[in-house]
Amino acid sequence: MSTSNSPRRISRRAVLKAAAALPLVTIWTRPARAAEFTYKLATGQSLNQPINARLKEAVDRIREASSGRLEIRFFPASQLGSDTDLLSQTRSGAVELLNISGSVLSTVIPLAAITNLGFAFSGYDQVWRGIDGDLGKLIRAQIDKSGYVSVSKAADNGFRQITSATKPIKAPEDLRGYRIRVPVSPMFTSLFQTLGANPTSINFNELYTALQTHLVDGQENGLVTIEAGKLYEVQKYVAETNHIWDPFWLLANPRAFNALPDDLKTIVRREFDRASVEQRADVARLNTSLKSQLSGKGLTFVPADREAFRAALSKAGFYTQWRDKFGAGPWSALEAVTGKIS
Repeated sequence: MSTSNSPRRISRRAVLKAAAALPLVTIWTRPARAAEFTYKLATGQSLNQPINARLKEAVDRIREASSGRLEIRFFPASQLGSDTDLLSQTRSGAVELLNISGSVLSTVIPLAAITNLGFAFSGYDQVWRGIDGDLGKLIRAQIDKSGYVSVSKAADNGFRQITSATKPIKAPEDLRGYRIRVPVSPMFTSLFQTLGANPTSINFNELYTALQTHLVDGQENGLVTIEAGKLYEVQKYVAETNHIWDPFWLLANPRAFNALPDDLKTIVRREFDRASVEQRADVARLNTSLKSQLSGKGLTFVPADREAFRAALSKAGFYTQWRDKFGAGPWSALEAVTGKIS
């Protein structure tokens, strides 16, 4: 039985329609009451990703619930700079709020990379038990010690698949010498180097061009991102590896967030928590339909031998290396939901 507190169900068409309607520069009608606080929220995600639609809804709800006291201007799709630029801007206070992937966040907060450990999570049951439990608490504590504030529950940047323009990637040997784009993240670089590939770190807003010009042969991302970024236009194969799960974290500049009265902080956390939970459901629904849609746009899906990839990583000492880097406490919190990783 549904209740008034249940997340509102929306279709894929409604998600993408709402997100696509976001202008490149959002023009706000100021409320009748002058805002006490005017902040900026930036994302690096392309316009038609569900995270942007849900964040825009949250911004509108915050303005309404605060009676116009807090106005948050929304700048999606890298309007204010690349992901790495936005991390710096948020720390300095030039941007007050930022939605960022865990993989990019790990460049300044190394523990954030633990959710990106290659072939660690078997599915979403493990993911949400970890990120909403002790593992997530450890990461948020590091965020709050590192020049940012963790504002809300993590959202879903998805399980990632490897795409290619030249050949299907089914087993570790298919990656030898392969030029693959990865986010600016030590974990991703380490994973693919260990598997024999040649990873290149490129910001997402430069990825389509890098694939189009054959600077790299392939890339890896979730299906939502592959579709939203129209990567099917410059790729041919999708290997169903589920090799990494990545979250979205919503960060705030500490001075800006702490300047808010307690009642406004409560509103902000409540509405962005709601946005994250609803975005998770959006991605779950999209993942059930995107495979057939992307196949219709020319991508060929191929199975991948996950156990072979994990065995290759284990043999090469990948897991031992990262266990030593993260430390016994975080590793134990990870294995509490994944089982033994070796």
